[in-house]
Amino acid sequence: MMNRPTFSERLFDFGNVIFLTLLMVLTIYPVLYVAFASVSDAGKLMAYSGFLWKPLGFSLDAYKSVFANPMIARGYANTMLIVVGGLTLNIILTSFGAYALSRKSLAYRKPIMLAIVFTMFFSGGLIPLYLTVKNVGLSNSLLALIIPQAINTFNLILMKTAFEAIPDALEESAKIDGANDFVILFRIILPLSMPVIAVMLLYYGVSHWNSWFYAMIFLQERAMYPLQLILREILLQGEASSMASGASSDDLAKLSATLKYATIIVATVPILCVYPFLQKYFVKGALIGAVKG
Repeated sequence: MMNRPTFSERLFDFGNVIFLTLLMVLTIYPVLYVAFASVSDAGKLMAYSGFLWKPLGFSLDAYKSVFANPMIARGYANTMLIVVGGLTLNIILTSFGAYALSRKSLAYRKPIMLAIVFTMFFSGGLIPLYLTVKNVGLSNSLLALIIPQAINTFNLILMKTAFEAIPDALEESAKIDGANDFVILFRIILPLSMPVIAVMLLYYGVSHWNSWFYAMIFLQERAMYPLQLILREILLQGEASSMASGASSDDLAKLSATLKYATIIVATVPILCVYPFLQKYFVKGALIGAVKG
């Protein structure tokens, strides 16, 4: 027979529910605010102040202006190239590195691991990175946003720990059957590490999708700008005029009130749609990669 919870336990549970509910509201409200503002009437939104709990009227003019801008489509295309190419390189190189470092037979394993961990705390800085990218001929190229970010040290350690948790007996039996390291990695290790792979896809994918700083540093041609850099221009440099050509000054001022919110939604929705499909693997994959079995 189960013991009934005491008053203090019930009070603690109630406090947790209240705290988590408030935390959920604080997390969700900014997203709802942006969504409501993006479809609100621009004139009403400009005259309104305070909390926004529902759209003020209804208008899709901001979204029409966003999708009428050719740079949005170009930014989406560039970002998708960066995400797809970057993820492919990230997963392949991180898997190779994690597999090598997880092998107990690797010579100088500990010094190599120490040198890798060292990079998490100390780096050369932005200027050496810029000079390196420029001297190898990657400047003003989308490759400058992919190759220097090929391996993240934290993700490498996470995947290495997950590979170490796989029983050695599986590798030994595969070697008896004549399997080499590539067969072991792609036929045994990776299929058994799909939760960790999902976590890597999420970590690297979000990083590539949200990246704008290195694009601002390395890219000179505006046609190569990723979506987030286009978004930055709209939000910080007032490029509403280029997205609403032909509008009067009053209409442009009103449209700019909702334009930035519509742009945020357009740039954010794709990654939000991907997350639910990976979320079920997230906790399991992060736990496997963080705790050595």
